[in-house]
Amino acid sequence: MIADVTALSTAIGLTQLPLLTDVTIGIARVVLDGLSKAALFVLIASGLSLIFGLMGILNFAHGSLTMIGAYLGGVVMVVTVTSDTAGPTRLLLFFLAIAAVFGALTAFGAAMERTIIRPIYDRAPLFQILLTFGVVLVLDELVRIIVEFRGLQPQSDWQAAIGTAPDSLSTWYDVAGVSIRGLYLFEIAIGAAVVAAIYLFLTRTRYGLYIRAGSEDPEMTQALGIDIRRAFTVVFGIGAGLAGVAGVMLMWDPRYGASVPLGVETLLIGFIVVIIGGLGSFKGTVVASLLAGGTDATMTWVFQNHVPFPGLPEMVLFVVLVGVLIVRPQGLFGLAEVGGH
Repeated sequence: MIADVTALSTAIGLTQLPLLTDVTIGIARVVLDGLSKAALFVLIASGLSLIFGLMGILNFAHGSLTMIGAYLGGVVMVVTVTSDTAGPTRLLLFFLAIAAVFGALTAFGAAMERTIIRPIYDRAPLFQILLTFGVVLVLDELVRIIVEFRGLQPQSDWQAAIGTAPDSLSTWYDVAGVSIRGLYLFEIAIGAAVVAAIYLFLTRTRYGLYIRAGSEDPEMTQALGIDIRRAFTVVFGIGAGLAGVAGVMLMWDPRYGASVPLGVETLLIGFIVVIIGGLGSFKGTVVASLLAGGTDATMTWVFQNHVPFPGLPEMVLFVVLVGVLIVRPQGLFGLAEVGGH
């Protein structure tokens, strides 16, 4: 009898071990995939959060700037990379592309703030929304014309730009028994570095102090002799530059790629993350990115393995957004009122 029980227990243990292993691997895969998506989400949303936190402007052109960043980064890589270019050299060129795109879009954003945003500061928010939406239409159509003129399909991912990634990022690696693309690990590292850089900028620099003070009380900040208008220009430029950096990262990612519809896709992601985290809260943006990335990765895994419904991950993100707004309308870390002119 005892021998039979022992044999039965051994059999149960042997049959359950693969199940436990599969569950553990599935959880680890979801966590790694969620972190890579969270890194992209925080890159997309951080500039949008900075701009609204100080200026109170919802920049609908943010997604278009991300899309332009993807194309500009792709141009740099396609022009400079050949089939003989080594992997380390491609990474160096990629970081140069990030620097160039960040500088170009920062300058463009600063010029945009001074020429078309500043004159309507005293108008109702509807004017800001309509203006930035008009900028979206102009930028998207301009990029569409240029892309079609160059013989590319604006609705499709730019495969030539994706192909400039080094083999080390296209390879799948085994991490604790879980297969993950090298690019996703690279995105996690870049996302963490950008979050750390923005945190240091906000807490360790003079303009970071201006931003935090201006978001709390812009009138008192200006009364203390701080040029709040210049701070607005700097912040809007940095926000546009961060959108470009996000675009360069997405340019290499086969889940996104450089295309004209990328602007709308990233704008929706940015708004979802910023609203969940709380308008104007960078900490909220980081936490919301982790929440949204984890949710998207979980639902993607559920869709791939259990539920034949391709729209499930995107739908659940909106469900999370609605749930947060019902429980806490100002977002997870948002204030009742932010920004000002």
